[in-house]
Amino acid sequence: MKTKNWILLAGPAIFLLTLLVKNSGMAGPGFVMISILAWMLLWWSSRVVPIGITSLLPIVLFPLLEIESLKATAQNYASPVIFLFFGGFVLGIAIEKWGLHKRISLNIIRISGFTPRRIILGSMIASAFLSMWISNTATTLMMLPIGLSIIALLEINKGSNGVERNFSAALLLGIAYAANIGGMATVIGTPPNLVLVAMAEDILGFPVEFSDWVLFAFPLVLILFLFVFLVLTYVLFPTRKSSISGVSDLLRSEIEKLKGFDAPERRVTIVFFLTALLWIFRGLINRVSFFENLSDPMIAVGGAMLLFILPDGHSGGTLMKWRDAQRIPWEILLLFGGGLAIAMGMSNTGVMTAIGNVIGEQQEYGMLGMVFLATMASVFLTEVMSNVALVSVFIPISIGISQSLGMPGLTLAIPITLGASCAFMFPISTPPNAIVYSSKKLGMVEMVKAGIILNLLSVMTISFYYWIQGKALLD
Repeated sequence: MKTKNWILLAGPAIFLLTLLVKNSGMAGPGFVMISILAWMLLWWSSRVVPIGITSLLPIVLFPLLEIESLKATAQNYASPVIFLFFGGFVLGIAIEKWGLHKRISLNIIRISGFTPRRIILGSMIASAFLSMWISNTATTLMMLPIGLSIIALLEINKGSNGVERNFSAALLLGIAYAANIGGMATVIGTPPNLVLVAMAEDILGFPVEFSDWVLFAFPLVLILFLFVFLVLTYVLFPTRKSSISGVSDLLRSEIEKLKGFDAPERRVTIVFFLTALLWIFRGLINRVSFFENLSDPMIAVGGAMLLFILPDGHSGGTLMKWRDAQRIPWEILLLFGGGLAIAMGMSNTGVMTAIGNVIGEQQEYGMLGMVFLATMASVFLTEVMSNVALVSVFIPISIGISQSLGMPGLTLAIPITLGASCAFMFPISTPPNAIVYSSKKLGMVEMVKAGIILNLLSVMTISFYYWIQGKALLD
């Protein structure tokens, strides 16, 4: 029997064995909940079943096992935060559809300059900025051809003492790593952030507003961005200082291919800025009569609706058509729902409380030590498992631990969420890593070497930054 089939059967086998133990009176509902969690983690990590389908297991199992009713379980899959991410997905697809992302990235690189380090810096800025609004996968797919075109201008040869090789490695890793960390800056930039927001609201009744998160996370992203740039271009892959001939003409040619800033791009830009401004200033808007109940998910859905309603001024259609919505990663939305259902199940069966009590007895590390350990675990676990699955499981556990230690519920959840976006070591760790590795311009050793250093820097940076600035967000 193939390994895939063994893994496929292992999940339900573990669950059935646990169920027999429960029926014998030797275990309670918490033990059953842990077996469901093990089943879902096994299928999530191995992908023997599509991630979205695995995420639907609670809808079948929770009512049967009396963990929660079908209605209450299904409500997790329609959480407001899922609609927030839905709106973000639609906005990102519209930006890609009309080429606005390419125009932004090319102009950022052109403005940054034409020496190797400036080209790397410009590419990283473009990648990080786009990743704040569209998926890191789409960002990297768009940036890779631009990076490879620039690399081609160097005419790499073996007699170059590794200088061009260094530039290629630094540029490609910079694009991927900037895409990974850029999404940390906004609530909709990366799935782990959305999971945190959803669980903070559902478990603790603690709303994390778009503007509050940006004010907290953006400086951290800048610090991590600076570390990545310096480590890649000055420590691991030093690059020469002279300009690369032909880059100016290449960028000018690519920008000319985009033609003028036409009506569809202008209208998508207006919707984008309108949506972003409403998110950023929602706290002030809520003080105005009639807008007291305006929320981030409402703004996201409203922006998405506008894109399906407004004419594109180009082909006689609208900016977005329903066939464009087929590109929305629906399985990620189902994964959110599954994560929220797991959190509810762990709370209802007492698993969170039990884990929190056990760890709460071990307080010798102090708060900073606990934050450091949580961040370390998150950063290195996300190298081998889905970051969404990771935070879906560990955020509710961390909430129980924090509460048992007498700390605010999100004390450990926030660094876990931030650490889940810092996957730098392997191609399998995150799609951007896999995309740049597939170019064959980059070796595994180079990625692992850079990844280990940046993982450790990320753990220390997140821990100490959160130690200093986290209280403002928690308050």
